[in-house]
Parts: sequence; C-alpha cells; structure tokens
Amino acid sequence: MPSYITNTCLNKQKAMKKRTFKHKISQGISDLFYIWREELKSVFRDQGVLIFFILVPLAYPILYAFIYTNETVREVPVVAVDLSHSTLSRKFLRDADASPDLRIMSYCADLEEAKEIMRQKGAYGTIYIPEHFSDDIAKGVQTQVQIYCDMSGLLYYKAILSTCTDVSLEMNKRIKISRLGNTTDRQDEVSTQPILYENVALFNPQNGFASFLIPAVLILIIQQTLLLGIGLSAGTARENNRFRDLIPLNKRYHGTLRIVLGKSLVYFMIYLVMGTYILCAVPKMFSLVQIAQVHILFAFLIPYLLACIFFAMTASIAIRNRETCMLIFVFTSLPLLFISGISWPGVAIPPFWKYFSWLFPSTFGINGFVRINSMGATLQEVLFEYHALWLQTGIYFLTTCWVYRHQILLSRKHALARLKEMKKKQREGKK
Repeated sequence: MPSYITNTCLNKQKAMKKRTFKHKISQGISDLFYIWREELKSVFRDQGVLIFFILVPLAYPILYAFIYTNETVREVPVVAVDLSHSTLSRKFLRDADASPDLRIMSYCADLEEAKEIMRQKGAYGTIYIPEHFSDDIAKGVQTQVQIYCDMSGLLYYKAILSTCTDVSLEMNKRIKISRLGNTTDRQDEVSTQPILYENVALFNPQNGFASFLIPAVLILIIQQTLLLGIGLSAGTARENNRFRDLIPLNKRYHGTLRIVLGKSLVYFMIYLVMGTYILCAVPKMFSLVQIAQVHILFAFLIPYLLACIFFAMTASIAIRNRETCMLIFVFTSLPLLFISGISWPGVAIPPFWKYFSWLFPSTFGINGFVRINSMGATLQEVLFEYHALWLQTGIYFLTTCWVYRHQILLSRKHALARLKEMKKKQREGKK
C-alpha cells in the first residue's frame, strides 16, 4: 500500500478521534449545565429545600443574635440575710446591690427562708452575713461572708461570685487603710496593694457571651442547613424514583463527574451568597466583634463551603426519605458544637472525641473562623485549619464521586432487571 494512502488513513483516524474527544468534552459540559439547571429548578420547586437553604440561614442567625443581645448577665436577683444589722454589713450589701450584676430583691430573717426562695427560683443566690460580722472586724478577728449560689446556672454563679469578691476586696482595702495610720494616700495605696494588677480583656472587650458563642454558631448553621437541604433533596429524589434510587434514569445522568459538579455548583452558588450574609452581615447587624479582613474571610469560606457540600452529598447516601435528614440535624447539632472546642475547651475533650470531630468540616471551620473574625488572624496563622478544610474537600469529593458512581450502576442494574421482567411477562403473555 502506498505510503500516502497510509498517511491519509492515519490522518483521518486522528481527525475522527479528535472530533470524538471534542464531542465528548462538549457533551460533558452540556450535560453538566443540564444537571445544574435541573438541580436549580428542583431546589426552587421544593419548599422544604428552599426553607433550609434560604429561610433558615436568613432567620436562624438573627434569632440567636437577638437572644444574646445583652451580651452579659445583669441584675441577677439575690436575697440577703443580715444577722449583723451593723453599719459595715449594710455597707457591704449596698455596694453589692449597686453593682450592675446583682440586684438584692429582698431581705430574709434567716437562711431557711432564703433557701426556700431559691428553691422556688425567685432568686439565684443568697448573701449571708453572720451576727458577729462587725464585732469580729472591730476586734481584728477574721470574719466571713457566706455566698450561696444556684449552680444550675453557671452564669448566675459567675455574676454573684465576682461581685461579692470585688466588694469584699474593696472593703478589706478600706479596713487596712484605717488601721495603718499612714500620712499620705500614696502610702496607703502601696501598703494595701503592693502588687497592682490590671485585667485586660483581649478579643472580647465586653466579656460578652454573644461575641464568644455566636461566631461558632454561625459556622455550624452553614454546615447543618446544607446537610438538611441536600438531605431533603436526596430524600425527594428517592421518593420520586421507581426503584428508590438517588440518580434518575436519564441519558444525561450517566457521567459521575458531571453529576457531582453540576449538583455541587448549585449548592455552592446559593451558599456563597448565604455564607456572605451569615458571616459578614449578621455580626455587623448586632455589633459583634469582627476584625477580620474581608479577603481573608472569603479565602477561608471557599474551602469550608466546598468541604460542607461534598460532606453533605456523601452523607446523602444514608438518606432514604425526607424525614431521615431531620433526625440527623437534631442529633448532631449540639454535639458538633461541643466537640469543636469552643463551648468546651479542646484540651478537656477526650482524645477519641477530639479525633472524631476531625471528620466534620465544622470543627476546623469554627476554630479557624473564630480566630479570623475575633482575633484578626491571617491565613498563615490558621494554616492548619485551612489545609484541613482543603484536605476534607478532596476526600469528600472522592467519596461523593464513589457514592454517585455506585448509584449510577445501581440505577442501571434496577433498570435492566425491570426490562428483563417486562420481557419475561411479554413472552409468558404470548404463550
């Protein structure tokens, strides 16, 4: 065969392969955007998914922020038992009542009456001043004031204890000064406070509970609403499928990559907007501490969103109906907040649960976002969390591809089984 003929044939084969490759790429892109369009339609058609994708992220952060608007616990009701009835005891109680954290609501005749009020939740603490309080001070004998606190509410305990401690220290200072006999105020100051300390609250100047907790809750809301929304979508897909499969029987749904990318693109687009609102707008609306640089915040948000999306898509394999995802939400939200190391110190979490928490994007998302948002950290300073989120993105992307590939094969298997069954019935009908 002449060489020119051979070359012509080879060129034709290459051209055909090139056209086939271009066709496959073109078809893949076309299918990807078809799946994206269909998934976007299904999101906006499904009221349940729409609620968890849009309404809950819009309303839930505001609800939480409103609850903790006051930042700190103020005017905690307490009762007083003053058996001393002296000038010093009345001074102690007046100073305690004048503080912003306490409010003496009543004076009781004895300790039993005070405890009864506490049992009825009429007060959260009792200040008990013994009968010999003033006499012991006059004699130079150490005396004591007893504080009974309701430990079922730790924030009440903190407010009562800190106030009584401050009042006691100030009164001790005045008593020392009166006994020293120094000639100048400076001498009094040095004698009573040889070591002067200053308490400086960093990254949360108000000592506010909202500034401490809300950033962590905001991050968790993103993950949990994605779990709910994607879970509901998966449950709907199974309920509408003849064989309870996740993937519909459609010629455009035969490529794993295009399915995963098409669906995830919808979720990413929606949550890029919702994430911006949750992490940027909500803290400003309620004047929470936020010193993050915007570009760093968005650079951290992208891997967190991707990790949450692919994690939720992987978890959707366990969703058989729409109700299942609600159970997942209820049973995971609070534990995930606890094991993240924010509401409870990470060093106090048992090692097993600490490592278990690394399975969830919220753990790294919460710790990284809090440092960026409240402490002004850069990406370099949260590099561990940042890399962990990208690693989770890669791992959960692969698991999502495996899940959807398995579902594609399962759908084909069910379709073939159904086809064989129909052919068998046709043959039996002819007989």
